[in-house]
Amino acid sequence: MLHDTPLIATIVAGLVLACLFGLAAQRLRLPALAGYLLAGVLIGPFTPGYVADQHLASELAEIGVILLMFGVGLHFSLKDLSAVKAIAIPGAIGQILAATLIGATLGWGLGWGWGGGLIFGLALSVASTVVLLRALQDRRLIETERGRIAVGWLIVEDLVMVLALVLLPPLAGLLGGTAPMRAAVEGSALFHALGLSPLLATLLLTGFKVVSFVTLMLIVGRRVIPRALQYVAGTGSRELFSLAVLAIALGVAFGSAHLFGVSLALGAFFAGMVMAESPLSSRAASDTLPLRDAFAVLFFVSVGMLFDPRALIEAPLALAATVAIIVGAKSLVAYGIVRSFGHDRQTALTIAASLAQIGEFSFILAVLGTSLGLLPAAGQDLILGGAMLSILVNPALFRGIDWLARRRQPELPDGAPVPEVPPADAATELADHVVIVGYGRIGSQVAAALAREGGQVLVIDDQPER
Repeated sequence: MLHDTPLIATIVAGLVLACLFGLAAQRLRLPALAGYLLAGVLIGPFTPGYVADQHLASELAEIGVILLMFGVGLHFSLKDLSAVKAIAIPGAIGQILAATLIGATLGWGLGWGWGGGLIFGLALSVASTVVLLRALQDRRLIETERGRIAVGWLIVEDLVMVLALVLLPPLAGLLGGTAPMRAAVEGSALFHALGLSPLLATLLLTGFKVVSFVTLMLIVGRRVIPRALQYVAGTGSRELFSLAVLAIALGVAFGSAHLFGVSLALGAFFAGMVMAESPLSSRAASDTLPLRDAFAVLFFVSVGMLFDPRALIEAPLALAATVAIIVGAKSLVAYGIVRSFGHDRQTALTIAASLAQIGEFSFILAVLGTSLGLLPAAGQDLILGGAMLSILVNPALFRGIDWLARRRQPELPDGAPVPEVPPADAATELADHVVIVGYGRIGSQVAAALAREGGQVLVIDDQPER
């Protein structure tokens, strides 16, 4: 019966096992996503027992990516995006170039040739949308400066990967693949008539499509989508409102991919950013939250299904080097770039940890590289293994950042007196020399440190029983 209903079987097996192993991981003080990944391994084709439909699982995971990016767009305005472009654009491009070069060198050392190394390096350079946003949301960093930089960085990475996916087929012949050198776009007779090369024709047409999509969303979408949402809300039907939100998110994402060649995730992000112009954006975000969580879990399950545990035994050194590039080299490059732009250490560490994993675009690049005869099967296994291990390591990096932040907090010396709270009428006398701090552990440490320096401190505490 399960084999007669592959969609239902895949959803049930994925969610039930993810719930069970997620709970077990939490009891062992591991991130829940470790349980989700293990659930995917168990129902994948490389372990005995029931095997879920891998193609269906990937499509379900794609819906999760769409909804997640749509939710981010609802909280990310054009002003926020333009505010971080000065670091997001050069930072993302610089990090992609560095990681691609390091990855290509490893691929060349493994005997794959520069074509396979190029795809391998590109796959290691781009972070997972789901993992990055999930980490930021769990720590409530989306709307902070660090979160905006990370999201802007991610958008630039997505744009670069979209361009790479378009250019790889016509370049495959030059890179040593089996695909012929030809224009990858139908209807390019006009470009050929103008005497343009296939590569230049592809670049021009891709750029035209992306610019057309962004222009359409910013000019037409900003007027139509908020008004349509307001009209549906006027009916008073909660069901219709939720349906309209999903229709807009999925419809714009699907249309952007099939009409303009833009990724589904990027199309969904722009749909959410345009819908943010509506006063109903908060309601739209809350209505899509349960679906975002459920499909995000299916994304991690689908990643686990792709992983072959034999890679841990057959090529341990190559896999370790792959993970080192993803978690180590790429993070160090991102950290250095952010620091070079004058941002503080905590921001640099957060961006570096956010990007220290790979995901959905990496899988697409691996499949495309294999089909073009550029990337060997061993390279695809290393990319999948590196993705799974880096996703598991990523929460530990964030915990390490939190630990470092706590270590840098000033400690209150033993026996140091806590400054007394002055009476209410003292506020006027201290108006020119007052520092107001919250109480509690950190507040008392700051107050004591200032008092030892001779400063006058007024402590405001809404819980005087402390």
